[in-house]
Amino acid sequence: MRRFLLSLLLIIGLAFSSYAQWTSPGNGTTYTLPDLVTITDGVVTNNANVFTIHGDLTILGNDILMIDDQVARIDAPGILITINGSMTCTNAERVKLYGAETNPFSMRFENARGCNINKMYFSDGAGIKVIESDVNFNDVKFVYFTRDYCNAVIDIFNCNPVIENCYFMLNQGTAISSPANGQASPKILNCEFDTNVDGINSPQINLGPGSRDTIYIVGNEIYTIMASWYVGGISVADLMGVGSTKVLLKDNIIREGRYGYNQQGQTISSVITGNRFINNNHEDNPMNGGSGISIYGSSTDNKAVLRNNVITGNLWGITAIYYHDIDMGTEDDWGHNEIHDNGNGGVIYDLYNNSSCNLMAVGNDWGATDPERIEDHIFHQHDDPSLGLVTFIPFIGGNVGLEEIVIDPQQIDPTTTTLYSITGQRVNSSSLRPGVYIAVTKQGTRKIIIQ
Repeated sequence: MRRFLLSLLLIIGLAFSSYAQWTSPGNGTTYTLPDLVTITDGVVTNNANVFTIHGDLTILGNDILMIDDQVARIDAPGILITINGSMTCTNAERVKLYGAETNPFSMRFENARGCNINKMYFSDGAGIKVIESDVNFNDVKFVYFTRDYCNAVIDIFNCNPVIENCYFMLNQGTAISSPANGQASPKILNCEFDTNVDGINSPQINLGPGSRDTIYIVGNEIYTIMASWYVGGISVADLMGVGSTKVLLKDNIIREGRYGYNQQGQTISSVITGNRFINNNHEDNPMNGGSGISIYGSSTDNKAVLRNNVITGNLWGITAIYYHDIDMGTEDDWGHNEIHDNGNGGVIYDLYNNSSCNLMAVGNDWGATDPERIEDHIFHQHDDPSLGLVTFIPFIGGNVGLEEIVIDPQQIDPTTTTLYSITGQRVNSSSLRPGVYIAVTKQGTRKIIIQ
């Protein structure tokens, strides 16, 4: 009887090991899932184009896993799929890859090349690690991910993936992240981030230092429908001075979160243009967040150029903390930012310069026609002599309420008066044509009419 039981256990053990995992040979072969049904001895099975992966699956370098029109759905509860070679999805219809609520799947792209993950639906995953890999996610939906494998849905290390036209919803962790000890410059384009990060204080996009390439965050919408979730929008941080991080933050809508955009640390240079930071006020304590834009530098090589943004309804409009080099508009290149109605505790804080650095903020619309009222909404040297000065005159939008006078060009003293066109371009007083201009002197700002 004992010999029989030992033989039975041996058979069961062999059966289990044969189904436990499968690794491709790495000889340059392209595999479809129907191919794997044939050659993996039960690791992959098929029932009416619903494929089930029963054991960990590894595609070695040189080999390719191709998801094609023969696949409608993939079930992989508790499975780790590792791609060291390549993976492509060419299916015309969306392919669904499921784990299970209590047994999520995981994916790992490591030293992979030419991976194009198109038109897929990932649900109940534990995280996707992208390590030194060339991966493009396009038109992919990510929902109900846990933090069991990594803290983000997509965790990037030392590579520059492209993530475009994707949708992230109700995932427990950050949607996209990269670590403080690596360098990554992803392109995040035209994606939607809907109420990610549950129970932890983190943004929906949380990036560390960039590589030599620019980090592109363009055309995305980031929001949360859960007022009780303390979820930030975007953070880019280099706390250790790793390399030089470049950021283009353009044409995004970042709303209804704990804060909009946070840029922290050193060796960061960003262009922030055409974005809308709206109602980022999901924070009980304004000392802990609530900025539309926050630039928190450990040195003046934390740089930001702001143009053509709308910043309204936040607990703070823009906060500039410690050290920074912020350009919100110069005499020769006006900011054209719209900044108004940001505040907390019954006080409007459209711009809070909590540093000793001066800040140029020329040519912006502060939602007011009175320079004194704008001054009341900006906290800087006039409020605390230890702080840097914010230069905000001339401004636009509100300038419609300035006094208008008709003047002879010969009366203008170019040594004491700076002239701008009505759209903010600096002009030379010796070559004026008939029209309306804005004149800035030490005495103030007013409109002049040249006939």
